Amino acid sequence: MNFERLNAYRVMWTLVMYDLPTETKKQRKLAAQFRKDLLQDGFQMFQFSMYLRHSSSSENAEVHKKRVKKSLPSEGKVGILQITDKQFGQMEIFYGKKAQDKPPTSQQLELF
Repeated sequence: MNFERLNAYRVMWTLVMYDLPTETKKQRKLAAQFRKDLLQDGFQMFQFSMYLRHSSSSENAEVHKKRVKKSLPSEGKVGILQITDKQFGQMEIFYGKKAQDKPPTSQQLELF
Protein backbone atom coordinates (compact mmCIF):
# COMPACT_ATOMS: atom_id res chain seq x y z
CA MET A 1 0.00 0.00 0.00
CA ASN A 2 1.27 3.48 -0.86
CA PHE A 3 1.12 5.47 2.39
CA GLU A 4 2.22 8.64 0.56
CA ARG A 5 -1.38 9.01 -0.64
CA LEU A 6 -2.70 9.51 2.87
CA ASN A 7 0.10 11.37 4.61
CA ALA A 8 -0.75 14.47 6.63
CA TYR A 9 0.93 16.80 4.13
CA ARG A 10 -1.03 15.52 1.12
CA VAL A 11 -4.50 15.23 2.68
CA MET A 12 -6.24 18.62 2.50
CA TRP A 13 -9.01 20.55 4.23
CA THR A 14 -11.00 23.23 2.42
CA LEU A 15 -12.52 25.90 4.67
CA VAL A 16 -15.21 28.25 3.37
CA MET A 17 -16.00 31.33 5.44
CA TYR A 18 -18.70 33.74 4.40
CA ASP A 19 -20.72 36.78 5.36
CA LEU A 20 -23.73 37.15 3.08
CA PRO A 21 -26.44 39.82 3.20
CA THR A 22 -29.84 38.61 4.41
CA GLU A 23 -31.89 41.80 4.53
CA THR A 24 -34.25 41.01 1.66
CA LYS A 25 -36.15 37.85 0.82
CA LYS A 26 -34.02 37.40 -2.33
CA GLN A 27 -30.78 37.76 -0.35
CA ARG A 28 -31.95 35.20 2.23
CA LYS A 29 -32.85 32.79 -0.56
CA LEU A 30 -29.40 33.21 -2.18
CA ALA A 31 -27.64 32.74 1.17
CA ALA A 32 -29.68 29.60 1.89
CA GLN A 33 -28.91 28.22 -1.57
CA PHE A 34 -25.18 28.82 -1.09
CA ARG A 35 -25.28 26.94 2.23
CA LYS A 36 -27.29 24.12 0.63
CA ASP A 37 -24.72 23.85 -2.19
CA LEU A 38 -21.93 23.53 0.36
CA LEU A 39 -23.76 20.76 2.21
CA GLN A 40 -24.53 18.90 -1.03
CA ASP A 41 -20.83 18.99 -1.90
CA GLY A 42 -19.91 17.31 1.39
CA PHE A 43 -19.00 20.33 3.49
CA GLN A 44 -19.95 20.29 7.16
CA MET A 45 -20.70 23.24 9.39
CA PHE A 46 -17.85 24.21 11.71
CA GLN A 47 -19.36 27.53 12.80
CA PHE A 48 -22.45 29.41 11.62
CA SER A 49 -20.78 30.90 8.54
CA MET A 50 -17.82 28.55 8.25
CA TYR A 51 -17.92 25.17 6.56
CA LEU A 52 -15.15 22.66 6.00
CA ARG A 53 -14.49 19.62 3.87
CA HIS A 54 -11.85 16.90 4.00
CA SER A 55 -10.19 15.84 0.73
CA SER A 56 -7.78 12.99 0.08
CA SER A 57 -5.49 15.15 -2.09
CA SER A 58 -4.83 18.69 -3.21
CA GLU A 59 -6.24 17.80 -6.64
CA ASN A 60 -9.51 16.70 -5.06
CA ALA A 61 -9.57 19.84 -2.89
CA GLU A 62 -9.23 21.96 -6.06
CA VAL A 63 -12.33 20.27 -7.52
CA HIS A 64 -14.36 21.30 -4.48
CA LYS A 65 -12.93 24.83 -4.50
CA LYS A 66 -14.07 25.21 -8.12
CA ARG A 67 -17.57 24.03 -7.15
CA VAL A 68 -17.73 26.63 -4.38
CA LYS A 69 -16.67 29.33 -6.85
CA LYS A 70 -19.42 28.27 -9.26
CA SER A 71 -22.07 28.66 -6.57
CA LEU A 72 -20.93 32.06 -5.24
CA PRO A 73 -23.83 34.43 -4.66
CA SER A 74 -23.79 37.82 -6.41
CA GLU A 75 -23.34 39.71 -3.12
CA GLY A 76 -21.44 39.17 0.10
CA LYS A 77 -17.97 38.12 1.13
CA VAL A 78 -16.66 34.56 0.80
CA GLY A 79 -13.20 33.29 1.72
CA ILE A 80 -11.82 29.91 0.68
CA LEU A 81 -8.78 28.52 2.48
CA GLN A 82 -7.04 25.21 1.81
CA ILE A 83 -4.71 23.72 4.43
CA THR A 84 -3.00 20.39 4.91
CA ASP A 85 -4.25 17.81 7.38
CA LYS A 86 -1.04 18.43 9.35
CA GLN A 87 -1.90 22.15 9.67
CA PHE A 88 -5.52 21.36 10.53
CA GLY A 89 -4.34 19.00 13.25
CA GLN A 90 -2.52 21.86 14.97
CA MET A 91 -5.74 23.81 15.48
CA GLU A 92 -6.99 24.10 19.04
CA ILE A 93 -10.77 24.16 19.37
CA PHE A 94 -12.64 25.38 22.45
CA TYR A 95 -16.23 25.72 23.54
CA GLY A 96 -15.92 28.32 26.24
CA LYS A 97 -12.81 27.25 28.15
CA LYS A 98 -13.37 23.54 27.52
CA ALA A 99 -11.25 21.96 24.78
CA GLN A 100 -13.19 20.18 22.03
CA ASP A 101 -12.32 17.35 19.66
CA LYS A 102 -11.68 18.13 16.02
CA PRO A 103 -14.33 17.22 13.44
CA PRO A 104 -14.07 13.61 12.32
CA THR A 105 -12.07 12.81 9.21
CA SER A 106 -14.13 10.95 6.68
CA GLN A 107 -12.80 7.57 5.71
CA GLN A 108 -12.34 7.10 1.99
CA LEU A 109 -11.82 3.80 0.27
CA GLU A 110 -9.56 3.76 -2.78
CA LEU A 111 -9.81 0.86 -5.19
CA PHE A 112 -6.91 0.48 -7.62
